[in-house]
Amino acid sequence: MRALFIVNPQATTTTSRTREVILGALASEMDVTVAETRYRDHAGELARDAAANGFELVLSLGGDGTVNEVVNGLLSAPDGLKRPRYAIIPGGSANVFIRSLGVPGDPVEATGVILEAVREGREREINLGRITSDRDDRYFTFSAGFGWDADVVQQVEHERSNGRRATPALYAEVAVKLFFQGDIQDPSLTVATPGRTQDGVYFALVTNTTPWTYAGALPLQPTPSSRFELGLDAFALTQSSHALTGWILSQMFFPKGLPARGDGYLTWHDQQTITITSSHPRAFQIDGEYLGDREQVNFHSISKALRIVC
Repeated sequence: MRALFIVNPQATTTTSRTREVILGALASEMDVTVAETRYRDHAGELARDAAANGFELVLSLGGDGTVNEVVNGLLSAPDGLKRPRYAIIPGGSANVFIRSLGVPGDPVEATGVILEAVREGREREINLGRITSDRDDRYFTFSAGFGWDADVVQQVEHERSNGRRATPALYAEVAVKLFFQGDIQDPSLTVATPGRTQDGVYFALVTNTTPWTYAGALPLQPTPSSRFELGLDAFALTQSSHALTGWILSQMFFPKGLPARGDGYLTWHDQQTITITSSHPRAFQIDGEYLGDREQVNFHSISKALRIVC
């Protein structure tokens, strides 16, 4: 099997020695070509060209941002070419997507799972989310957020540019700081699905699976019924007192996640389309990557969009 191994050399939780061990294991069972990413969206470019270059499998080592780039690259391959399958080796700080698939968060263990799946011909087809706006047309794997969580992602990216590592502790520090500074208290959002509209929303999240994210080993589940095999789910915060919002967030840590109904929030389940608008530009993120400010984004569930080896 010919495989393209896309490696983010800046991956947060791997070392050069770990990468050598992983590459040795992969090369023992397949014909591997290694390509290191050098700039933003480079992983997407490499993945897009993989089909034309005859690769049967694309693997990546990196975080959720690298995964998002690869997915979008694979799905933008020219029509008529057979799209390679995809396998993910976690190398980021959260690795939400790969852990949601049930693959170990340790990169060496994940490599073993992937090699076993290749030997057995094991794969699964999953749905993806797709966003469209006057500035976007791209896919996301696990979540997209308007407002507070996107503000957190933007601030973490700023901290990283100043030399800090993107650890769970940094995300928690920034989230708490922005929460108490009042960044969550802006009811400018409207969430709309066929037959149901809710305005006065402070923070909105669209998910393609659960969890939304991890706090270390703990999953946060605002939409615990969200699944890769279903349409999109959504969460909307409709009240913003610190006490109530803190209680809602605490419920997300429960094993069963946040109940579908409760004070201060609304949820939607298994939706094919969702539209979120804002009365003024608000921060927006997909898969933990800040995209900038947006005033309207349309969300679509794309059935069986991606073949994953896991």
